Amino acid sequence: MHKPVVRRRWTMARRCSTICLPFDQALYDEAVTDPAAFRRALAGFFREMPELFPDGFARGYRLKDRRRSRKLGLVLRRLRLKATGETFTVRPAFALPYMAGRAADASGPLFLRTLGVPFWALARVFGKDHAYWYRLEVALGRNSVAGTTARRAALPGHVLADEHHQPRDGSKHYVATTVGAGCCLGAALAPTAGADDLTSAYGVFREEARDVEPGYAPATVSADGWAATHQAWVALFPLVAILRCFLHGWLAIRSRGKLADGFDALSERVWHAYHAATRRCFSQRLLRVREWARANVAAAWVLEQVEKLCGRSAEYGAAYAHPGGHRTSNMLDRVMRGMSRYFDAGQHLHGSAGAGERHVRAWAVLYNFRPWHPAVARANGGWRCPAERLNRHRYSEDWLQNLLASASLGGYRRRIPPPPTP
Repeated sequence: MHKPVVRRRWTMARRCSTICLPFDQALYDEAVTDPAAFRRALAGFFREMPELFPDGFARGYRLKDRRRSRKLGLVLRRLRLKATGETFTVRPAFALPYMAGRAADASGPLFLRTLGVPFWALARVFGKDHAYWYRLEVALGRNSVAGTTARRAALPGHVLADEHHQPRDGSKHYVATTVGAGCCLGAALAPTAGADDLTSAYGVFREEARDVEPGYAPATVSADGWAATHQAWVALFPLVAILRCFLHGWLAIRSRGKLADGFDALSERVWHAYHAATRRCFSQRLLRVREWARANVAAAWVLEQVEKLCGRSAEYGAAYAHPGGHRTSNMLDRVMRGMSRYFDAGQHLHGSAGAGERHVRAWAVLYNFRPWHPAVARANGGWRCPAERLNRHRYSEDWLQNLLASASLGGYRRRIPPPPTP
């Protein structure tokens, strides 16, 4: 049997050497020029949020040097770890990556970008030019999507996956999207929907997830019936259980059947079967649905789709062996609807494949951290975005500074390899 080759893909420089911390600006200005005060500030952050620091920080470090940014006039300090000799720059979260500006000036424009406001409109209202806002947004795609999102939480054991069709300069591409716990945990661009390209695209999620949790493997993945998607996930996670989405089967019936006689009665029976408490009861109810449809549905195309739905009873019923697995793609669909609106408003993807990949990843990071409507936040216990709800924590009251702090070290973990076994 041919086994798809997992090709290593570019995501970002895994050796990101910037520690981003949620400093108060007034405190930072005072502490950065005073070595003793700066050390005290670092010690306080390390006690509260050690996940933002590289391994080896607790073994000691030396303050190396400092320099002033020409762009912002901001003083930055560097430190060197005693354990590894690696050098890191400490950047406050109120400063944007590459000293491109201040978070306070970009928070509003980037929030509007998540709602599909075009770059030229941002330039007209907030100044700069459209290319500035484009580069600022796409640069966020250099961070690990899974690592930036799941800073304090474990990755979910049950995920959903699907491909979003997205044109790039007129040619169709596919965004291999992985969703779990309400967050977009992976988004990578595939040139085709074949098994090899999807394995490569979903492999980005596997690499980033295993950087967060070595050996990570989801228990289940919910997917539609596309065979290449199933092959890709089995190639990447051989023990994963693939749960076929029941909703897709129903949508195939509804697409032409909603005007047919008896559709309401058919709909009631199908969803009554879905809500069965046990797998055996579920199978029996689908048998009754098939019998009823044969006797009462006149439209041949609708009857064909009902036969297909009922014939997949074993595939749909597999979810009963995996409590917590997703039987429908509702969570994924909510994420992908936002993705579709976002890229439609921006006239899809442009430029090189690498630029398109970073743009897709930037959207995923922004989706996880952009603020919800206040009513939605209240309904979610006061957490204001998917990432906050997942981690039960926020690093800053400003959503963009919260994102930038979460992206410390590029969202990747800088672990020291264990010593060799003698």
